[in-house]
Amino acid sequence: MPARDLPNNPNLEHLKHQAKTLQETVRSGDAEAAGLVREFHPRLTDIPDGAAALTAFALADAQLVVARRYGFASWPRLREHIDTVTRYTRSPHHQPIGGPITTASELADEFLRLACLTYGGDDLTRHQRARDLLTAHPELAAASIYTAAAVGDTAAASILLAADASLANREGGPHRWPPLLYLAYSRVDSTRPGHSTVDVARLLLGHGADPNAGYLWEGLTSPFTALTGAFGEGEDAVNQPRHQHSHTLARMLLDADADPNDSQTLYNRQFNPDNDHLELLFAHGLGRGSGGPWHARLGPAHPTPAQMLADQLLWAVQQNLPERVRLLLHHGVDITATCTFPHPAIGDRTAHELAVLLGNTEIADLLAAAGAAPVPLNPMEAFVAACMRADHNTVQRLTGEDPTLARRVIATLPELIIRAAELNRPDTVRLMTAVGFDVNTRRRVTPLHTAAHDGHLDLARVLIELGADPTIRDTEFNSTPLGWAQHGHQHDVAAYLSGLGNGPATSDKGAS
Repeated sequence: MPARDLPNNPNLEHLKHQAKTLQETVRSGDAEAAGLVREFHPRLTDIPDGAAALTAFALADAQLVVARRYGFASWPRLREHIDTVTRYTRSPHHQPIGGPITTASELADEFLRLACLTYGGDDLTRHQRARDLLTAHPELAAASIYTAAAVGDTAAASILLAADASLANREGGPHRWPPLLYLAYSRVDSTRPGHSTVDVARLLLGHGADPNAGYLWEGLTSPFTALTGAFGEGEDAVNQPRHQHSHTLARMLLDADADPNDSQTLYNRQFNPDNDHLELLFAHGLGRGSGGPWHARLGPAHPTPAQMLADQLLWAVQQNLPERVRLLLHHGVDITATCTFPHPAIGDRTAHELAVLLGNTEIADLLAAAGAAPVPLNPMEAFVAACMRADHNTVQRLTGEDPTLARRVIATLPELIIRAAELNRPDTVRLMTAVGFDVNTRRRVTPLHTAAHDGHLDLARVLIELGADPTIRDTEFNSTPLGWAQHGHQHDVAAYLSGLGNGPATSDKGAS
């Protein structure tokens, strides 16, 4: 069996229960449990069923198997990892806003909750509310080292740090963050005289602030660092903008020895096609080294620098970003890494195979030139690739050779039309609907939700022309495509969909 990933917020007591259950099932003679022992226990790989070592299987051995199945060398190492996750886990998006405020401290906490990205329910209006609060209560800027950092009040930060330099790393405020994180995740963007988050960052770092400061969002093992906050963006990039001084602040952190192998930064910025973040990170050692302090803390639960680059390559292939692929190839990315899709018909592909299958011919040529070996496609795969590159002639030839081919592909991969919408390919969508794909296919979202979220007006028009239903709601937020466009501030698409006159847009649209 494959090794497992630990769940979010792993619980030691739950893992102890797993080990106890495994011990009992092994002792009872369960064949599957014995197979786990042979696979993951280093000293019992060849033990036969019914052997004395299995009938008297010790709890310590069961704990070792559980640990190794989760990728850890020993039970103590797994316990140490859980202690680390517990130490750094924060849930800033669960902090309440809008409650009664009766003290200056409560007012400062409310300001910080509104001012900072939390990566759960972020919205530009929250940042404006923070600005409005600061205008009404300018004393907030000097209320604490945390508000001074979020605002960039240089004088207040200087006074506070001169009185107590240990404040530079002291956790506090509503999120239990050190001040550098409030600075990096703040979107107050003040331009008032005396306000500069860059100058305050320089002060904090000069007083010993940790440039690798970060936290684990909900126990996930991709740390949200100060660098992550500086670069900003994410799955909901419009509502999670870059820091006011993104590049300058990121460079300052990197020059202060922030590790460039920042997995969450890479994830958050991968959705935008520009590569300025990668160029800066590569200049400071991305893809090289040991992975820095967070990799040392999190061990096998955290990707290596090489794995981070491979993940970026596979994402760039999926999203058809040839310039990013060129950049990654220039820096020696491993082109043999494979990607696992949730559907078995697409999963476990190399970057080159994936590029061919998705019709990303420029990238496929780049990877072939870099040494990727071509892999023959079976008829279903060839049909998928032809559809994705809008190759009408090949589709016609393949369906002529096998009239059942389109029906079989659609039955296997009905959501492929959503992938075509993600790649903003109106011609592909037209071809796919012509061969029988359902334009209203929903896998969490429909193609129209995707076009609305990404602001692709021409694609949205084509989808409506082809019969897309603008009243269908997604399965996560119960929102129509109009709700997705409105949440993402995609005003042109929102205006177009509003003009269709199809009722209310949204029930409860959150971060996407």
